[in-house]
Amino acid sequence: MNGLTRAQLSRRCRINPETLRYYEKIKLIPKPPRSSSNYRQYPEHYVQRIGFIKRGQELGFTLREIRDLLDLRAKENAKCSDVRRRAEGKIADVDEKIRSLRAIRRALASLVERCVDDGPIGECSILEAMDDE
Repeated sequence: MNGLTRAQLSRRCRINPETLRYYEKIKLIPKPPRSSSNYRQYPEHYVQRIGFIKRGQELGFTLREIRDLLDLRAKENAKCSDVRRRAEGKIADVDEKIRSLRAIRRALASLVERCVDDGPIGECSILEAMDDE
């Protein structure tokens, strides 16, 4: 049997070997066949699958969402529109995070603006604001 060891695959994909074990556990990648000496032998196509997973994460998809996309890809009756809806949902999630981060930035900037640099720590307006409920 020919294939890649866990160490070889993780080096090729630039991920931690334990990540491969985790991906198997959560069924993102199928358990690979084993050699006659019972070592995992990852087929070459795992490199592409792991690349897909990594690119999905870079685009903000969770591992669960990536697994759903992989499952969709395997369905004969799935449509591109199924994937598009998921991507549109991800865009909405990203837009909400951006709104939230902007609000956090405004609040922090306001606190920093009111801060008296040379005041005693006991009168720090930033720390006081964090104490307020």
